[in-house]
Amino acid sequence: MQLHAYESATQWTWGAAIAISSAIARDLEQKPRARLLLSGGKTPGPVYAALSKSPLAWDRVDVALVDERWLLPDDPDSNARLLRETLIQNKAQKARLETITRAGRPFDEAVATANLHARQPAGVVVLGMGDDGHTASLFPGMVDLESALASTSPYVGVDAGGSPGAGTWQRRVSLTPAGLAPAHTRILLIRGEKKRALLDRLLQSDDATEFPARIAFTTPGATLHVHWCP
Repeated sequence: MQLHAYESATQWTWGAAIAISSAIARDLEQKPRARLLLSGGKTPGPVYAALSKSPLAWDRVDVALVDERWLLPDDPDSNARLLRETLIQNKAQKARLETITRAGRPFDEAVATANLHARQPAGVVVLGMGDDGHTASLFPGMVDLESALASTSPYVGVDAGGSPGAGTWQRRVSLTPAGLAPAHTRILLIRGEKKRALLDRLLQSDDATEFPARIAFTTPGATLHVHWCP
């Protein structure tokens, strides 16, 4: 793991955006298209807005979700809506956004479609971490958490019941360690002293059933780059 610490939120925003942009640019130099997985939540919005101004060949970039609640893509609480309002604008409006859910699509089909898209592995994955130590839609105390962590599929459908951190959105589609493993760039965006202290706790063990966010650095593959500011 490598920690990138910033003195201010502004430095953090642009530092993280530049790191993501640079990783995408390297992919575009080597391949016809680049694939980027992004997380939802309140923390990453400013980074995505800054990233949207990056002078990349966005028409060659596929943007997909790390996870999604069982909501329509235009629901105000969906992660797809967050990306549309923060990233898919400015220069990045030319990017191709893949949503997991769609009107009229049953839950199992949404999971299957996410796995179909994942046949093109993502080069860059941006993760978040909740106060309870969850990442993606893998929550402590979640029903069938162990099977989700052990799945060989890139995405699984989950029932987040049993975990207060999931709120009212219990039915979700989530990236798994198997889906994270192929990425050559892993980035974790966190802010605040509370999250920094939680990160220190995560590093004391590799038990992802206690804190699923541990998959960010225990999953074999790329080095995890943590971008943090107070």
